[in-house]
Amino acid sequence: MWEAFLYTSFGLAASWVFSVFRQLFLHDKTEPPAVFHWIPYVGSAVAYGSDPVAFFEKYRAKYGDIFTFTLFGRSVTVYLGPDGNEFILNGKHADINAEEIYGPLTTPVFGKDVVYDCPNAKLMEQKRFVKFGLTQRALEGHVGLVEGEVLRYVNDTEGRGGWIGEAGEVDICAAMAEITLFTAARSLQGREVREKLTAEMAELYHDLDMGFAPVNFLFPGLPLPRNRKRDIAHAKMRAVYLDLIQQRHDRLTARPHIIEDEQKEDDEHEHDMITNLMQSVYKNGTPVSDSEIANMMITLLMGGQHSSSSASSWIMLELAANPDVAEALYQEQLDNLLPSDHLPTTSKTQLPPLTYADLDKLPLLHNVVKETLRLHGSIHSIMRKVKNPLRVPGTPYVVSTDKVLLASPMVTAVSDEFFEDAKRWNPRRWDATAGDSKNKEEPSDQDTIDYGYGAVAKSSTRNPYLPFGAGRHRCIGEKFAYLNLGVIVATIVREFELSTLDGSRGVVPKTDHSSMFARPAAGSMIRWRRRK
Repeated sequence: MWEAFLYTSFGLAASWVFSVFRQLFLHDKTEPPAVFHWIPYVGSAVAYGSDPVAFFEKYRAKYGDIFTFTLFGRSVTVYLGPDGNEFILNGKHADINAEEIYGPLTTPVFGKDVVYDCPNAKLMEQKRFVKFGLTQRALEGHVGLVEGEVLRYVNDTEGRGGWIGEAGEVDICAAMAEITLFTAARSLQGREVREKLTAEMAELYHDLDMGFAPVNFLFPGLPLPRNRKRDIAHAKMRAVYLDLIQQRHDRLTARPHIIEDEQKEDDEHEHDMITNLMQSVYKNGTPVSDSEIANMMITLLMGGQHSSSSASSWIMLELAANPDVAEALYQEQLDNLLPSDHLPTTSKTQLPPLTYADLDKLPLLHNVVKETLRLHGSIHSIMRKVKNPLRVPGTPYVVSTDKVLLASPMVTAVSDEFFEDAKRWNPRRWDATAGDSKNKEEPSDQDTIDYGYGAVAKSSTRNPYLPFGAGRHRCIGEKFAYLNLGVIVATIVREFELSTLDGSRGVVPKTDHSSMFARPAAGSMIRWRRRK
């Protein structure tokens, strides 16, 4: 026993000595500078995990835009700034890919044969199928559905989420998580799916969402309780969708014999996402399978809810800390959406239901959403596995195949190099009359590229504002996100005056980095009062 202990201790000591020696004296000049670490294998995991953006900024100041750090045995090469975003996000799929990085994390959550559990070409086709729900016609129809879900939630007589009575306090992160789940389900997936979102279904969604814990990114196969819940939740949610799909098949089979009322119900599903996917065919002639449809619906629900939940929480927290902006949003609606013959009063009951065209009449609302996405982005690290040695233009560095590349558009988004007083939440920076050129988006190059799901600008990766990523894996739901967030915020400021619990101004909670996605700390509260 003692002999084994001594051998183990000697091995650990030797490993530690070699790690320190290698870092100090064996660095290859063709590789980027490396962040020094004392603990082999673990590397800089603690510092990186505690606050990724602060970690990047610290070592950017020391080494420049390119450096490497160790993360639980992985060598991660960070390339920051617009050049880094361009190099990584516009990299060729043959040279770098996302599947090897994210597949082990996402496949248990989303399911087999979708997203990162299928060839990239197939994923691009799946994104094209899903864009059915993001067309102009679809977006116009989503506005009323989103507004209806918000009103249904905040006017629930049972006080769902803490909105009962004339005034009170609410855990805004919990409330926004539920609201965005309902709005995503109703608008992107249809009435049938929304009606399935009972308390049990919402709990399943929560268990599935917990599968995105950072530990699963590094060690996806651990037999943890949360992983068992994740797997059970996926199986049950998948079964719900498969049952809905089978009902559609049965209705189609029985169509000649459908009575009038059933025909009317069937017509409601004619243009929804499930029916669209049932009618979709890959380029090789293979129809999308029922199993793939179910998994794509799970993916779509999570994609439509995840970032919106975090962003809407941050917006509410910022508005509570800046009530003058909240009131300006309300006044903007009174000024621009009331009919010309309205009575001279500020009663919220005069405001008509929101329409898609109304959103273009509310520039401050758009700027509030945009500024929040800039300052409070949810994805701090975008990673790719290096498949071929890559020379970094303008440098002596070659990134070898044992590396993982990491881009962080959030770093440019909060840099004073690109945005004046960048760490301050200031929606007015996006006003058309703002004079500082640093607060403007760079003009887009007109050259476009189509990865299989629609044309996007080639040069978009050089923009310092990239809340939805760029390149072949750019989020296709950008327009829906702006619409969803805009309607949610517009509806809530119509209904409520907002403030912090203690009346303080300009201060919001710290960011929680315990998840794969940056978000406000759990239990963040705001105070609300219904408008009279």
